[in-house]
Amino acid sequence: MYFFLLNLSLLDLGSISTTVPKAMANSLWDTRDISYAGCAAQVFLFLFFISAELSLLTVMAYDRYVAICKPLHYGILLGNRACVHMAAAAWGSGFLYSLLHTVNTFSLPLCKGNAVDQFFCEVPQILKLSCTDAYLREFGLIVVSVFVGIGCFAFIVLSYVQIFRAVLRIPSQQGRHKAFSTCLPHLAVVSLFLSTGVFAYLKPPSISFPSLDLMVAVPYSVVPSTVNPLIYSMRNEELQDAVRKLITGWFF
Repeated sequence: MYFFLLNLSLLDLGSISTTVPKAMANSLWDTRDISYAGCAAQVFLFLFFISAELSLLTVMAYDRYVAICKPLHYGILLGNRACVHMAAAAWGSGFLYSLLHTVNTFSLPLCKGNAVDQFFCEVPQILKLSCTDAYLREFGLIVVSVFVGIGCFAFIVLSYVQIFRAVLRIPSQQGRHKAFSTCLPHLAVVSLFLSTGVFAYLKPPSISFPSLDLMVAVPYSVVPSTVNPLIYSMRNEELQDAVRKLITGWFF
């Protein structure tokens, strides 16, 4: 669990560091400038971190399923080597996915200006600047990616259904409450991330305007990275005690 949490924290840190610092700097200096190379790097890193995080969350759902539903087989199904391989697959798939989208997106000729109506560079906003039919190629990749994301979500939900069935058989009410208090917020965050991400990437251009794009972008680009530490870390009693001692040491 802690090995996967370490990977998740690194992905969350990378994801939020890709977009928020640049947006804050632009706001402080009252500018909206970003270089072409910087925009391409931002698209690559953002897609890399969020796609790898979705893969890792799918792996973590499977990890919980095995730990709760098949505890006697946990050492066989998820040994140290298997965990390393699954984490490496999550990172590797994120890298390949982001590389494919970045190369494909920035190979399109941008002939409708160079102003991106968003606080960070994202694929849908860049496609608006293209005036060639080649954007259909990138749109096809987005559709395939959406179906892959929905497949990951279906796997996560299926895993939690099995987990909930096992948890409901736990005689301790405290044990059931602890399991539900962690699983349900995780499902809510994943649902928010996927639903807003799918809407941002597949919504028709006719209903696209800056305020709506901003309202949709924040939930899938900022909220998961902010909320995941609270869901996975602050509900852990050992981490709660450590934070409590740290705060006590600061003020007393």
